[in-house]
Amino acid sequence: MSNPSNPGRRIRLGMVGGGQGAFIGAVHRIAARLDDRYELVAGALSSKPDVAAASAAELFIAPDRSYDSFETMAKAEAAREDGMDVCAIVTPNHVHFPATMAMLNAGIHVICDKPLCLTVDEAEQIAAKVRETGLLFALTHNYTAYPMVREARKMVADGKLGDIRLVQVEYPQGWMATRVEDTDNKQAAWRSDPAKAGMGGALGDIGTHAHNLAEFVTGLEISELCADVDALVPGRKLDDNVQILLRYNNGARGMLWASQVAVGHENGLRLRVYGDKGGIEWAQEHPNHLHFRPLDGRPELMTRGGAGIGAEGMRGVRVPPGHPEGYLEGFANLYTDFADQLNAHISGTKPDAGSLLVPGVVEGLKGMKFVEAVVRSGRDGAVWVKM
Repeated sequence: MSNPSNPGRRIRLGMVGGGQGAFIGAVHRIAARLDDRYELVAGALSSKPDVAAASAAELFIAPDRSYDSFETMAKAEAAREDGMDVCAIVTPNHVHFPATMAMLNAGIHVICDKPLCLTVDEAEQIAAKVRETGLLFALTHNYTAYPMVREARKMVADGKLGDIRLVQVEYPQGWMATRVEDTDNKQAAWRSDPAKAGMGGALGDIGTHAHNLAEFVTGLEISELCADVDALVPGRKLDDNVQILLRYNNGARGMLWASQVAVGHENGLRLRVYGDKGGIEWAQEHPNHLHFRPLDGRPELMTRGGAGIGAEGMRGVRVPPGHPEGYLEGFANLYTDFADQLNAHISGTKPDAGSLLVPGVVEGLKGMKFVEAVVRSGRDGAVWVKM
């Protein structure tokens, strides 16, 4: 991986959330360390002070840099000569907005888990603050950093599929097929609580990934949509299954399905894109393969790191073909690309162009507008609404 503007030290990283019992915090920490570009120096790892302190001790964070709140951490770290450069926010959705604003107001760059926040209004406030401060912001739509996804994006941009006609994207899971939120499953509990998850259940959690992936690869934007939004498990407060018809700004048609009640599915994110010259297909559970089917020619199975893969697809490759890479490495690619941006910002140089593929506040705002439009369409009886 590249390191074009090395400031002579690791980037100082702080973290909000991600303490004991959290899943995604550990993923972010592994991603940050995989290419040895970051050092975790501070944390407000839990809203419970005892858990925060115990979590910090496990991660070798100095006691005086373990904080009881993100507000305290932002102020204290901003005042330190060796304060954190960037903060990763890895909490349930309802904390994203206040934690992000606290960091930006303190002059600290932000890496935020998706979706961006709870509402379009909050998203617009974050976007305005990023513009005002000139600080860097990354949103961890990690699937955009898989090498074969980036290769697919380049193929579309180079015209290998011709004019795009059809976009099919789906993300089925089955883990919430019963009322797991009534058990001790913390992940299910907050995802099914509108106060913590926001307007969408499966829609916000995985539908936003599907939406972002389709737009990242195709370069197209949704112009209008028609959505059937359901809570198929009785008594559930937020959707667990959404089926959406899409119309794109170039006239292409599409469909998006996101479900957490599709029994037997694990993380079945899949994208298919068809143009007038050919089609491609990529599946997250087999991320090292990209199928290309030209109109006049033999189908190709392209492999990560294999012959014919371009620079964009090779950027995030660490090991030879046949040695699988996937979820953790995708996260790490985002962290490493963002490190390139941060190092360039610190040193006053220009970042490598390849690092700029990291999703940011623009994609976060688009995601919230997508969620809002889907909820509005479903609420009004599955009618067409404009984005």
